[in-house]
Amino acid sequence: MEATVKAAQIDPRRSDETLTPGAEASVLLVEQALRDRRLLDAKWVDGYFGSTTVTAYAKFQKSLGYTRSAANGLPGKASLTKLGAGRFRVTRIITPGARVSTGGVVVNTRTRSMLAEAKRLLGRNLVLLQGSYNPGGDPTSAGTHDGGGVVDISVEGMNPATRAAAVRALRSVGFAAWTRNPRQGDWPWHIHAAAISDTDLSSQAQHQVGDYYLGLNGLAGRGPDDGPKVTIRTWEEYRLR
Repeated sequence: MEATVKAAQIDPRRSDETLTPGAEASVLLVEQALRDRRLLDAKWVDGYFGSTTVTAYAKFQKSLGYTRSAANGLPGKASLTKLGAGRFRVTRIITPGARVSTGGVVVNTRTRSMLAEAKRLLGRNLVLLQGSYNPGGDPTSAGTHDGGGVVDISVEGMNPATRAAAVRALRSVGFAAWTRNPRQGDWPWHIHAAAISDTDLSSQAQHQVGDYYLGLNGLAGRGPDDGPKVTIRTWEEYRLR
């Protein structure tokens, strides 16, 4: 599951059809099952989890009665298990967990754990401005907060070095994170962070994560990444390091 979800975030953002390393075999199993359910044409069964496969997987999720972030085209545990029944076994499972309140906003338990570890690494508190599962809550966010795994963090009282250190800590535990400034959009200075491989991510947040893997800044203009360089890891990979 970890490899498949990673490919579903990165592959649709690629300019070519390079396969995500380590994901081809798992993606093929998913695409073959979608093909056999007449949701994906055979020509797209290629180990590349591009936008066509994402759309097909979202159709499968909707056929199960899922809506909103549960039908975002990212394979979740329940839908992937149902798709693979009698065909493949789901391993290396990712679970966002229940929705909880922290710092005055709503996130899921996976995101809460990631934030707690980032705070420990940084050695200071992080004040949340906006949480997750907030459809239409902030029009400047372009839908990134509609699903899970996404937070905005205050930089009040932080100098440039501290802002960079905060972003580095967030990236280290598995967030795609950037410092945002007023020159980039209609917003004040803040840190924007999306939890890599959170299966509740909105489509817009999925695109940001994919762009982060590809060295971009997660904005509509798809400029180069302007944050500190760290080894990109998911939360699950960080915990196993």
